[in-house]
Amino acid sequence: MGQEIIKIQSISQLHDMAGFEKPKHPLISVVDVSKIKINKDLLNVKLSPNLYYIGLKNADCGIQYGRNHYDFSEGVLAFQSPHQVVAVTSETEFDKEQGWMLFFHPDLIRTTPLGENIEDYSFFSYDVHEALHLSDKEKKTLNDCVEKIKEEYNERIDNHSHRVIVSTLELLLNYCLRFYERQFNTRTAKNKDIVSQVENTLKDYYKTGQLPEYGAPSIHYIADKVHLSPTYLSDLLKKETGRSAKDHINDFLVDKAKTLLLSTEDSVSEIAYTLGFNYPHYFSRLFKNKTGFTPQKYREVG
Repeated sequence: MGQEIIKIQSISQLHDMAGFEKPKHPLISVVDVSKIKINKDLLNVKLSPNLYYIGLKNADCGIQYGRNHYDFSEGVLAFQSPHQVVAVTSETEFDKEQGWMLFFHPDLIRTTPLGENIEDYSFFSYDVHEALHLSDKEKKTLNDCVEKIKEEYNERIDNHSHRVIVSTLELLLNYCLRFYERQFNTRTAKNKDIVSQVENTLKDYYKTGQLPEYGAPSIHYIADKVHLSPTYLSDLLKKETGRSAKDHINDFLVDKAKTLLLSTEDSVSEIAYTLGFNYPHYFSRLFKNKTGFTPQKYREVG
């Protein structure tokens, strides 16, 4: 039987488990990394917090998210969405590391515009090895946002506090979107190599006859082959090509369909099955959506 996963449902429970003082706000907390001590009792304990997490760490710290392990180095920002499983894999002492960890409960943003748009911040679904690497200037920008949040819940809880905290949190997240775009842009050579790997993965999938047996490859399948999370891969492809991972898969299938329609006498249904579609009308709908023609009409005018 696998190790039990401890579920953390609140900021207060998190503080209690970690031995922190009582939180100043019930739905958001910023923890100074230098004040954390992790002993053997907490090593490899699996936790699943119902909390969003943003963490900036400036020294090595072994963390495991799911199956992936990452050693944080200087200026690295990592994210976690609620209910992901995390485990600490190395001991730490007080004052050994610098940085902060920001936790907030989904209830903090539930009735706000940020709550409605939280899915736009797709980096919460990235794997830990896809963390954001920050310049000193970028770190200062984010640190200023965090300090404003801390100041707000430490010094003035009033009728405006919730709005100010959430708006500052949203500002922080928008900066992260900007900084991630900068990171995508500065890694364009590596990203282009990943685009090529995606295309080659699709070609290999087709050549090995997996389409009729297993259907179209999923985004998870492609992402696993290039060692990225599905969300990060789709965002990377969108930045590099203007097309999501799903678009790449569908465009590949339509391109193969064009070749089969013009080079074989197979029926539209047979071609649909060859390309992994259990229902030919789904294939025809996709083909027309991408080309403006039904498969039969494309064959006739081709």
